[in-house]
Amino acid sequence: MTLHRTYPPRLPIRPAEQPVDAIVRLPGSKSLTNRALVLAALADGVSVLEGALLSEDSWVMVDSLRRLGIPVDVDEPAERMIVQGKGGTLPATRAELFVGNSGTTARFLTAMTALGHGEYLIDGVPRMRERPIQPLLDALAQLGVQAESLLGTGCPPVRVRSHGLAGGTIRLRGDISSQYLSALLMIGPCTRDGLRIELESPLVSVPYVEMTLAVMADFGAIATHEHAQVFHVPGNQRYRSRAYAIEPDASAASYFFALAAATAGRIRVVNLGTRSRQGDVQFVNLLERMGCTVIREPDALTVIGKRPLRGIEADMNAISDTVPTLAALAPLADGPVIIRNVQHIRYKETDRIAAVANELRRLGITVEEFPDGLRIEPGPVQPAVIRTYGDHRMAMSFAILGCAVPGLEIDDPGCVAKTFPDFFERLEAALGRR
Repeated sequence: MTLHRTYPPRLPIRPAEQPVDAIVRLPGSKSLTNRALVLAALADGVSVLEGALLSEDSWVMVDSLRRLGIPVDVDEPAERMIVQGKGGTLPATRAELFVGNSGTTARFLTAMTALGHGEYLIDGVPRMRERPIQPLLDALAQLGVQAESLLGTGCPPVRVRSHGLAGGTIRLRGDISSQYLSALLMIGPCTRDGLRIELESPLVSVPYVEMTLAVMADFGAIATHEHAQVFHVPGNQRYRSRAYAIEPDASAASYFFALAAATAGRIRVVNLGTRSRQGDVQFVNLLERMGCTVIREPDALTVIGKRPLRGIEADMNAISDTVPTLAALAPLADGPVIIRNVQHIRYKETDRIAAVANELRRLGITVEEFPDGLRIEPGPVQPAVIRTYGDHRMAMSFAILGCAVPGLEIDDPGCVAKTFPDFFERLEAALGRR
């Protein structure tokens, strides 16, 4: 796959010369692509994933599935992946899986390897070795699987030793990452007895679990829940192979909607509308509260910006991947922007609460940091080099602010390859420069 564009170590962002006015087509959803890859791998027969995301996060998933003995062919120009499912079995009895800094890949594969008969090692980049996975390991242990953090930190590298999975009852934390629950839900149909999963704490990022259940249903498996606290997955189900269309990435769309807000322009994102299964489409609701106009259609969303933006207070637990996007717009508002209930994003590619606060302060913006969020005061933005901490969302969010104010440079712009390798080219196109 062609993942990396040639970028300088620091990329200056040129402000827009005029309000943006563009129709934007975006790459496929990372969250949907990696879920569909797992379920296609567990299905009977050949599945064809259309519109799949071609990025580091999806590539490490593809590579890992191949190492587990599941053939995956990638047609890059067509954005198509062809998966030869193995009916809930893993052909490989030993495998070393490198997951980069992909949380979905690490968590999903840790659970998936519990279905195998053998020994599997899951590891990633240094930051992945700081991202917690112990609640998932504890859950698998309750099912009789030997799953351990090899460094004793509760983080990767992880070793899984399994002799198949009968099923049973699990008690699981829900307040660190919804990916633990999604990982277990997806393997549940392939167990003999099914799974009952009882959450011990409130669930974060609920829309991502709803997405998981919807994609499972698309591949022919059912699961139910009681008030998002107790989940039931019947065993001895069979995922069915199929052709599957993956919609554009709603988290990626947030940057272009924010571009309309930042430049008082107009952006229409096509093939992503009110029918979307992704919670992050609700980011436009926040822009609407800030004074933008939003036009909602079944297969498109349009944002028309208006400056100055209004300050707002928002609980962003359900759409936490868009926290940096909103934070980067905050200096342009006419009042404070307050973000709450997102403590779990401290465990993402970087501690996103601390990283956002640090970089806004570098720009001369006053920020108060809470355990679960931020208060950002509007104000003039001074020139600075934005550190990205290897986090794609930091790079893309602050690039949008750079389209509205002069003097911003993005350090390590190539980190966008994680989910959006050609982001800066598409940004230039939306600005009418390509």
